[in-house]
Amino acid sequence: SLQWFVSGFVSPFVGWLGDKYGARPILLIGTLIFVTGMLLTGVMKELWHFYLFFGVMLGIATTIFAILPVASVTLWFRKSLGVAIGVVWSLQGVGSIVFILLVGGAFDLLGMRLIFWLPGIVAGVLILFLIRPFYNSPAEAGLLPFGAPKNEQIQKPLKDEVSKIRARVFLQQAQRTFTFWNLIGIHYWGCMGHNIINVLIVAFAVDRGLSPGVAAGVLAFQQAIGVIARGTAPLLAERLGCKIVWVAGMFLQTFPVLIVLFAHDAWAFYLFAFLFAIGQGTEVPTFPIANRQYYGNVPQGSLYGWQNIGNGLGMGMAPVLAGVLWDVTGNYAVPLLMSFGFSFIAMVFALLLPSPRSNLTPNWEESLPPEARVKPKIETPPNLALE
Repeated sequence: SLQWFVSGFVSPFVGWLGDKYGARPILLIGTLIFVTGMLLTGVMKELWHFYLFFGVMLGIATTIFAILPVASVTLWFRKSLGVAIGVVWSLQGVGSIVFILLVGGAFDLLGMRLIFWLPGIVAGVLILFLIRPFYNSPAEAGLLPFGAPKNEQIQKPLKDEVSKIRARVFLQQAQRTFTFWNLIGIHYWGCMGHNIINVLIVAFAVDRGLSPGVAAGVLAFQQAIGVIARGTAPLLAERLGCKIVWVAGMFLQTFPVLIVLFAHDAWAFYLFAFLFAIGQGTEVPTFPIANRQYYGNVPQGSLYGWQNIGNGLGMGMAPVLAGVLWDVTGNYAVPLLMSFGFSFIAMVFALLLPSPRSNLTPNWEESLPPEARVKPKIETPPNLALE
């Protein structure tokens, strides 16, 4: 929960830094923080060490790698953005599942120090190797975004000060729209709803009479279906619009909770896990598509960073609150009803979204000083120029 709280608080700052300086240097800083946090966690001696190294330091590193690669993908793809985002989020889900299994199986063999040191060092080296050929934008590589018109001129890389002005002015324009705040609300309430389930579903199942092994299987099945859902949701959002995907997804995240509220059998828990995973899987990966549909080709880091406030605070607050209320009341139904209520609110917020075909800030660059405007330049074919 502390990691999520840290993520929520630093996300706007991380997004702003990415827009100003580009993702590459901030990813390098994130790698150093990640490796340092993993090494220090491996030798922690006190509880406050755990909170500082694992909660705060790794929370900052996780935020950098959650926001900037996703924001960067939107710069590289004018079309097929849904495919690109789907691949990114699916691989993230696969990585989480694989490493949970590896760490669980190797913990007794390696011990506390190596279980953090080995992934920290190996992953750190791999990330540095992968960042080396990373470009902040297609313009830095002398390329056009995938799907851009072939006669569009390649833009010159922006200077840091120009990027800072553009990010600040766009954010001011976006914050004047109701949708900007509504998207943060969808992220907040949606994450409140599903992280109660992610953290407590095994305890729910055991409390209803399932064995710990079967209960853990329910969670593993839910996460596996979630990988498929995260890969599919951006494609559907790009074709059908983000609004319909979110409404359908929040519906599936809300009402299947009623199954486990009354069920005792393993098959009912697996049915719930299947439906809930599809609903949960539609939320987070759809945000880059929504940003493109509502705001166009704009500075994405600051926009996505602000939206991640809802993600961090929702993911951090919900399981703590639900766990406390379960302990106080002695009734598992309370956190389940909380999950139902939070997800229902997210569904209502999704229904309030405008049509994804409407650009909400079409003229935002008019508020920029002339030297900071970067409208796409289309070369006029010679025959048209002669006419």
